[in-house]
Amino acid sequence: MDKPFRRRDLLGIRNLSPEEIVGILDTAENFREISNREIKKVPTLRGKTVINLFFESSTRTRTSFELAAKRLSADTVNISISSSSVSKGETLLDTALNLDAMAPDCIVVRHGSA
Repeated sequence: MDKPFRRRDLLGIRNLSPEEIVGILDTAENFREISNREIKKVPTLRGKTVINLFFESSTRTRTSFELAAKRLSADTVNISISSSSVSKGETLLDTALNLDAMAPDCIVVRHGSA
């Protein structure tokens, strides 16, 4: 991919250009090579914070996102909905606004409506 990926979200591939899809696949291939090395960490997200917010039970997906962020050298925060204010009635919007106020670099959300 000649141009950097500039989208703020990735919910599917329907709206991606062929160039963006090829860029994602090329990047995935590069990371597959990295995952075969003895040391799997790269400094891509060093100094960045990623919050994982999962509204549904998910061991594989949550762990995949956490491990990917850590292998990119990001600091990760995993929020369990059962122990968050959502369990006391806080809305999804309020939760998102509160997390955004903490200025993370990335928020990963898994929700049934997505």
